[in-house]
Amino acid sequence: MTPAGYLKLQEQGKLAERIAAARQLLSPCRVCPRQCKVDRLSDEKGICRTGIRAVVSSYAPHFGEESPLVGTGGSGTIFLTNCNLLCVFCQNYKISHLGQGIETDAGQLSSMMISLQRQGCHNINFVTPSHVVPQILAALPKAIEKGLTLPLVYNSSGYDALETLRLLEGVVDIYMPDFKFWTRESGKLYAKAPDYAEVARKAIVEMHRQVGDLVMDGAGVAVRGLLVRHLVMPGGLDETREILGFLAREISVDTYVNVMDQYRPCGRANQFPPIDRMLTKDEYQEALRLARDAGLQRLDEKDWLRILRKLGIR
Repeated sequence: MTPAGYLKLQEQGKLAERIAAARQLLSPCRVCPRQCKVDRLSDEKGICRTGIRAVVSSYAPHFGEESPLVGTGGSGTIFLTNCNLLCVFCQNYKISHLGQGIETDAGQLSSMMISLQRQGCHNINFVTPSHVVPQILAALPKAIEKGLTLPLVYNSSGYDALETLRLLEGVVDIYMPDFKFWTRESGKLYAKAPDYAEVARKAIVEMHRQVGDLVMDGAGVAVRGLLVRHLVMPGGLDETREILGFLAREISVDTYVNVMDQYRPCGRANQFPPIDRMLTKDEYQEALRLARDAGLQRLDEKDWLRILRKLGIR
């Protein structure tokens, strides 16, 4: 297996430079597109409500992620508390909106990575990392000293700043962004981020530039590349069509995409029709047809097998 990119940067002495540059982004804070400009080095908190230390909700091997991440040993997920996007329908509402978790320093975060590696996970999967990139980078040298070698997964909402992403080149092996909304109206209504789609498009282009299409080893486990998630929303098929078309046209027809059918009304979704209801079977089937019509050739197998079973084909 190809060594994780961050090991090379550490050997070259360049990881320390990235850590220093990322730390500077914390004061005034411009780590994410919100550009709050608070002094997080003095523990001031902006929209993400996170100061100098990252907050972690939980860490454990996860077997519900995409097939290439799970393999046989699971994906080593570290669920980071709080969020820079704060969607009203978030399925992890207690973590993202209510701040459920504990503050951790670099040593504690590095120990979590090593624990997951020792448990046989295939990767270290940072869930909702966009607002704590400096803290993640600061923990890496300590984890490397303890023997970390696993690929790093950057599992984000897609609302990521280019300046921050560029500091992750050669550090992150696998990018797994969401692409949630296409219109300014949806971004504004559901996340108070009318620029979401513009930001996500630029971010995903940059992610793909860094790591390319998803590459797997002989066992089907991801080692490098881009994997994009799109959660199909009730009444949102027009936006689904545009998002999938963008991925096929502007990124690659070989983009590995998880067209997700798991939407359910969470958080404050009951206040925002039409997302106050479950996704229908017909809507999801139409989303899969849209993916095929766009020319996308690599959809996450779990979704294909599930829909085939529902249709009685397997």
